[in-house]
Amino acid sequence: MKDHKELDVWKKSMDFVQAVYELTGAFPKEEIYGLTSQLRRSVVSIPSNIAEGAARNTDKEFLYFLHIAQGSAAEAETQLLIAQRLKFTDNFEAVLSELRTVQKLLHGLMRHYKTKGLKADV
Repeated sequence: MKDHKELDVWKKSMDFVQAVYELTGAFPKEEIYGLTSQLRRSVVSIPSNIAEGAARNTDKEFLYFLHIAQGSAAEAETQLLIAQRLKFTDNFEAVLSELRTVQKLLHGLMRHYKTKGLKADV
């Protein structure tokens, strides 16, 4: 079992969650049950899946949850781009930059486990 709180990818994804919550606070109030809610759920899923995978017994299981976190990051990216197109706020570049950092860290960690010959059953 790994301590997820020691992983850079978990720390950066927690920062990303905070940034998205702050960003979505400026979204139109009629989006509270729409894009705001969906975006917040997808970003919370990233560190949550990293933590869940780290708590599992095997590296293969951890890799599986990293894949899920990667999918949640792609979902969040799409939702951020939708909100940007709809001009909900102008402050997307910094948040998208944080997302790119999280995605790179996830990819690097997944590559590390894949070089061990592991494959996640996704």
